[in-house]
This record gives sequence, C-alpha cells and structure tokens, in this order.
Amino acid sequence: QVQLVESGGGLVQAGDSLRLSCVVSGRTFTDYSMAWFRQAPGKDREFVAAVSWSGDTTYYADAVKGRFTISRDNGKRTVLLRMNSLKPEDTAVYYCAASRDSGVITIARIGAANMDAWGQGTLVTVSS
Repeated sequence: QVQLVESGGGLVQAGDSLRLSCVVSGRTFTDYSMAWFRQAPGKDREFVAAVSWSGDTTYYADAVKGRFTISRDNGKRTVLLRMNSLKPEDTAVYYCAASRDSGVITIARIGAANMDAWGQGTLVTVSS
C-alpha cells in the first residue's frame, strides 16, 4: 500500500496559475499509475489527469486539456499538477490517487472506483 499527501491548494483569481504536489510513501512508487481527481461541492468526484508509471504517457479530461499538466518525479516520489489559466469552475477539492493495475486511459474511463489509494485532498478556490 502507498500513502499520499497533497499540498499546494489555495485561493487564487481567475487566470492565475497554481501547482499541486503529491508526495507518495510506502510501496514501490513505480508500481503505480498516478492521477488527480477533483470534487466540487454537491458534485461527484471527477477525473482530471493521469500519468503512467514511467511518466511517458499522460491523459487529461477535456475540461482541463491544454491548461493543466501532470508530471511525476520518480526519484522524489512526487506527482505534480500544474494548473494554468484557472477558471471559477475549477474550484474543488483536488485529490491525488494511485492505481497499481490500471493504465491512464482505464483510469480516465472508469474513474474513482478504480483507484487503490487516495490522499486527503487539497482545496483550490478560484475567484472571478
């Protein structure tokens, strides 16, 4: 099992940028594909972005494509989510998640139910 701790959330204005970090401890980091999900008030948790164990393959939700970038540093056991051109509709709690058996496309298609471990979440609020 792995343990995930997110950081980097905060209050920003529309158009600003923010970088979220997720530090992973426990089992071998490269055994896992990693992803970011988000959950806005009153809504279901939704897929945002995923990255393969090597970092070579990424996948994004249409709503964030071209604005967000997911990456990982296997040496530092860290996953990053760089968010540019933030919009008020990006306001949500953002969660880091790990999957041992699924690739990035499967993670995107199946969603939260497919993940093996979760962080506690970090709140991102974008004001208009």
